[in-house]
Amino acid sequence: MIRKFKQKAENFIRSAVSSVLQEQNGIVVSNAQQAQNTQVEQAMIVNQYRLMKKLMVPGEMPSFRDVGFKVHSQFEEDGILLYIFSVIGTTNKRVVEICAGEGIECMAANLIINHGWEGLLFDGDKNNVDRGINFYASNHSTFLYPPIFKQAWLTRENINQLIAENGFKNEIDLLSLDIDGNDYYIMEAINVIKPRVIICETHNVIPSDLAITIPYKSDFNRMEDLHPDFASVSLLAMKTLLNKKGYRLIGSHRYGFNAIFMLNEVGKDYFPEVSVESVHDNTYTKFRTKTAWKEVKDLPWVNI
Repeated sequence: MIRKFKQKAENFIRSAVSSVLQEQNGIVVSNAQQAQNTQVEQAMIVNQYRLMKKLMVPGEMPSFRDVGFKVHSQFEEDGILLYIFSVIGTTNKRVVEICAGEGIECMAANLIINHGWEGLLFDGDKNNVDRGINFYASNHSTFLYPPIFKQAWLTRENINQLIAENGFKNEIDLLSLDIDGNDYYIMEAINVIKPRVIICETHNVIPSDLAITIPYKSDFNRMEDLHPDFASVSLLAMKTLLNKKGYRLIGSHRYGFNAIFMLNEVGKDYFPEVSVESVHDNTYTKFRTKTAWKEVKDLPWVNI
């Protein structure tokens, strides 16, 4: 009986995820109708995951490669994050995203728009922030209570103050970090919030066995520094840092650079720790390491 349910559940998830993807890729419907359809389908997916959790053992649950889809994320992270929080639940549905761009294609948008989360979004570009504020102010799901969207150049010296003065402290459900620069130092500095889940970009040009980052410069800009690929932080360095803060690595999206971490006391049965090597075991990461690392390996990286 359980086996039949598992098969039906897997078929439902494939069908529902496929439906979400089709709506994002060419089916002609009004924006309002598309938004409504997306919300209904995602609510069905969430309830299916919750039912699966009740009826199946952790090892029978889907893997990240089975649940990913894109609505507002750059790749398939929307589906992965929805799956994670369907399984572990939420506490306050609060998310902080650092370097959210326009806030339209980012990690927080789907949760804010389609699941009623509260958000605090940052970006260093005023034009991005202005466009994002207008987007959420005119969105049918967020115009009454849009996320807080702030323009700021974030450093390890100001990050905690900027988060706290906008009303976010202590436990939150999700932190997203993607700076393409001082990612290690910002993550190291953050202590005013305690996210249950962290998704952060790491630099998969760097081989799996190296724990390195760039030297800290508060005004760092990868396009104006030594090389565009001399930036960010290796996955091993970020894992080492977050292990010390009480997190474990649980996976990534299919390309291996948007890594996902979870608090050690949360969801261990369903999301066990994985290795850096397993995250990097994909064709894209292998290609990038092989072709790009040789261009930057002799630059002044900092060992962690």
